Amino acid sequence: MTTIELEEERKEIIRRYRRMLRHAKPVLKEGDAKIIKKAFYTSMEAHQDMRRKSGEPYIFHPIEVAMICIDEIGLGTTSIVAALLHDVVEDTEIELTDIERDFGPKVAQIIDGLTKISGVFEYGTSAQAENFRKMLLTLSEDVRVILIKLADRLHNMRTLGSMPRHKQLKIASETIYLYAPLAHRLGLYAIKSELEDLYLKYTEQDTYREIASKLNQTKVARNNFIKSFIKPIRTKIQTLNYPFEIKGRPKSIYSIWRKMKKQNVPFEKVYDLFAIRIIVDTPVEDEKSTCWQIYSLVTDSYKPNPDRLRDWISTPKGNGYESLHTTVMSKPGQWVEVQIRTRRMDEIAEKGYAAHWKYKENSKGKEKGGGLEGWIGQVREMLEQNDSNAMEFVDDFKSNLFQEEVFIFTPKGDLKILPYNATALDFAFEIHTEVGARCIGAKVNQKLVPISYKVKTGDQVEILTSTKQKPNEGWLKIVVTSKARSRIKDALAEDRKRNIALGKEIVERKVKQMKMEYNEVTMQRLRAFFNQKSIPDLMDKIGKGEIDPKEIKKFQEARDKITAKKKADKISDASTFKKEITKTKERDEDVLYIGEDMDIFEYKTAKCCNPIPGDDIFGFITVNEGIKIHRTSCPNAVELLSNHGHRVIKARWASQKEESFLVGLRIEGTDRVGLINDISKIISEELKVNMRSVSIESDKGIFRGNIELFVQDTKHLDKLIGNLLDVNGVIQVIREDRDK
Repeated sequence: MTTIELEEERKEIIRRYRRMLRHAKPVLKEGDAKIIKKAFYTSMEAHQDMRRKSGEPYIFHPIEVAMICIDEIGLGTTSIVAALLHDVVEDTEIELTDIERDFGPKVAQIIDGLTKISGVFEYGTSAQAENFRKMLLTLSEDVRVILIKLADRLHNMRTLGSMPRHKQLKIASETIYLYAPLAHRLGLYAIKSELEDLYLKYTEQDTYREIASKLNQTKVARNNFIKSFIKPIRTKIQTLNYPFEIKGRPKSIYSIWRKMKKQNVPFEKVYDLFAIRIIVDTPVEDEKSTCWQIYSLVTDSYKPNPDRLRDWISTPKGNGYESLHTTVMSKPGQWVEVQIRTRRMDEIAEKGYAAHWKYKENSKGKEKGGGLEGWIGQVREMLEQNDSNAMEFVDDFKSNLFQEEVFIFTPKGDLKILPYNATALDFAFEIHTEVGARCIGAKVNQKLVPISYKVKTGDQVEILTSTKQKPNEGWLKIVVTSKARSRIKDALAEDRKRNIALGKEIVERKVKQMKMEYNEVTMQRLRAFFNQKSIPDLMDKIGKGEIDPKEIKKFQEARDKITAKKKADKISDASTFKKEITKTKERDEDVLYIGEDMDIFEYKTAKCCNPIPGDDIFGFITVNEGIKIHRTSCPNAVELLSNHGHRVIKARWASQKEESFLVGLRIEGTDRVGLINDISKIISEELKVNMRSVSIESDKGIFRGNIELFVQDTKHLDKLIGNLLDVNGVIQVIREDRDK
């Protein structure tokens, strides 16, 4: 670069630094600007010869991460300093001891946490999950580590355009898998929405551009509608004499895309493209009554949908979110979501965790949104007690990130918060591990229910126990909370340990009675004979009586027969050899071209998405079941790509031979006499398709049905769907993913 270009670059760096300092000014105390300046020059000097993939000076990145911490999360001086220095220990010669000496122990602790999790999710190995566990461990030390990490990820996503395509897909999948849900759980709504939008921008580029373009085209009409809608509300709220503002907030591109997919409708049919937000400035003691007053004024102007009222003021969400939501019918006949909240609630909703704690400190113990503190306590407990492998831990943790909550009461009236879809068994473990382990059922509102009962907000639950009860494998399918899963796994592990010890003792005795050597070879043969995945599995089943010890004698008899047969079945000529080769080639499975060299391997189709010839697919190398083929639109695709990218391989159909593949169809429409007969004719007579099952329900002139049938490929399926849509009365036919 020329001297002039370098000088211009340096001026731009200083401009960005000064802008950052101006934005930080409201939170700075005496002496803070000096320490930030020192951190900036330390970072600039450490990164002076480094550039990003875009060609920009590397120092742009820490400055922008610090800006996100200031403007979008609302963090203070310690976080700004840590953001500016977040890469220096890993990428340069500066050491942690230097940071502690120059900037103090708190900044050093945060940098240490960020350095431990650097490169997290690089190659999709279990090491990435272990790193994520380390990141969560910092939650118990200083949550600012994760907040700065989210700011770092957001800036990386904003600048993802300079990365190669395969890196874009990988980083975007990781973002939607863990970082967006984590931002949601920490109450960072704006960051969560932007991460989701950026994920879509780099994974579904055409779809993203199309929705963005249509949103832009409808912007003027939307703004006119919003002005017309809020006019009567504004006049009424002014009578309350509180400062307020009303604004229309467009839904994110990602949420519109999700709605289009879920409802199987085009953009034009998605009606709730925006929400109206009313923000009022009122003293904390008047917040609740003022919000309900405004609700009353809104519903005086527009008729509300009683099923869509959401009161998160009386009982805030677990991430601290407080707001009153209602959906009302506008004059043109369009449903509009209205969100009513105070200025304090709005700041917590937008900036999440940081704003939540700022208000907690200012409220002198009267903070209302204590769900976050409780949740972080649960994370700490989960980390301390969890001894499963890292991948299982991340899956357990991730499954709870996006969950909405239900609010349940104990018999004494104490409130417990659990994830949506939690069961009576989850509630039992929430009370105490022993109560959960001995749970046999529950009384919900004085009515007896099984342990699998899904608790609902407002339920009063009493747990019934028995000393004879103990956890079993089936319980893992009932519970949804990480705490319950962890406790059940601990109990099962203890049981398994006892069973393995007993099984080993039995096998050792039996093998010696048969005058065989008790060694690894014998054990492996015994494992294969009983068709078990591992020797511990075999010992466990013998120990708990699932395999009768008497059956072990049959193992010796079978060995003798195999030895005799081998002597009789030697391949003696070319025809025998050809016969054996033909046997190995005749397989039930179809074949695919798989991998970079497009070779032919054995495979199985994944039951989570049931791919058929013609679908876009990828291969996934499993631990125990070889290669499994998934559709690229499989509900598990994001998780597989983000967690196990190194095990994903290319795949395409090798042939289009006449084979049948099971698919499910959901069919909806208006009912009439003879409709089912017309549908059956299309399926079985015109297209000669075999049906496996059909169930159709009719209610008030509307029918809905589920049909399982066998097709040859996607062309065959598309033709079938097209013919069904031509039937008078049929409105919608959708292919369903289902686990068989």
